[in-house]
Amino acid sequence: MTDRTLFAPTTLGSLNLKNRLVMAPMTRSRAVDANTPNDLMAEYYRQRATAGLILTEGVSPSPNGTGYARIPGLWNAAQVAGWRKVTDAVHAEGGLIFAQLMHTGRVGHPLNLPAGGEVLAPSAVAADGSMWTDAQGMQPHPVPRAMTDAEVVAAIEEYVQASRNAIAAGFDGVELHGANGYLMEQFLSPQTNQRTDRWGGSIAARQNFLVETATQVAAAIGGQRVGIRLSPYGVNAGMTAYPEIDETHRTLVQRLVATGIQFIHVVDHSAMGAPPVSAALKEELRKAWPRTFILAGGFDRDSAQAALRENQADLIAFGRPFLANPDFVARLEGGLELNAPDFGSFYTPGPKGYTDYPAAT
Repeated sequence: MTDRTLFAPTTLGSLNLKNRLVMAPMTRSRAVDANTPNDLMAEYYRQRATAGLILTEGVSPSPNGTGYARIPGLWNAAQVAGWRKVTDAVHAEGGLIFAQLMHTGRVGHPLNLPAGGEVLAPSAVAADGSMWTDAQGMQPHPVPRAMTDAEVVAAIEEYVQASRNAIAAGFDGVELHGANGYLMEQFLSPQTNQRTDRWGGSIAARQNFLVETATQVAAAIGGQRVGIRLSPYGVNAGMTAYPEIDETHRTLVQRLVATGIQFIHVVDHSAMGAPPVSAALKEELRKAWPRTFILAGGFDRDSAQAALRENQADLIAFGRPFLANPDFVARLEGGLELNAPDFGSFYTPGPKGYTDYPAAT
């Protein structure tokens, strides 16, 4: 009988995981030089390599997708070399690491983009509010330019090439970021996708960008090396619920089965104030998915173990506890007190609140 306890070894496709704990992707904004990973980032991920699987912070597949200050990319040789330092450090500790590919779409500002980058989205609908730029502080979100059909196709190819670059950099796989209000979720929502071509209009058409990207990335690097993150009912970056949100995600997961990707990663942001993802929808998505299923969102040791025991998921992802505790797995297993996260240093340059959190022993 399969051991479904949180700290037992398990598998992810052909990969052997030390435990069922996943380090969730978290933006940290430490790629200070040309969106290129550095030694500090390598140390941060090395410290947390006891996770069964690390999912990196969002990594942009192109200059257009680099909406936040100092987020890393995977579109050029220098970035591949920088990420190689990270993957080598994690692998030296016996860990496994996937790159999360995140195109920010409308959630960006020209001051944060590399030369030649442009804020593009499915439709010319601005995100509410403002965002930080290193050059001029807080700035309102601009109205993005609606992508042409050719630019949608080009964006898919950017994901594909970034996936190849990830493998060249030593990553064990990639996670497509279809959550949190970024480009992929912008295609899913009728509020941010007002197109009437093959990429918008009906539920199925709004899903096409995600399904086609997953299909092509799986063909490029192998489906067992690919997953996707989804966040129904998430409110990040101005997203709000819409009447067909359950049907959208239910049928999307059904369509993704045929792409051959390995995992679906569903995050419930209700612990951070968003509307909850219903137990019924989570159960439907779980039953529809024949391979690895990951849940994230407000778990502690007991609730994570219960979710595994009740077969609600195969792996459980934790975010901020991993951020503040380099030895989170050992602390959780031993019932030790956790460091509290320093919210003021989440996105600031340098080691403070990044690599200087103490281990328990």
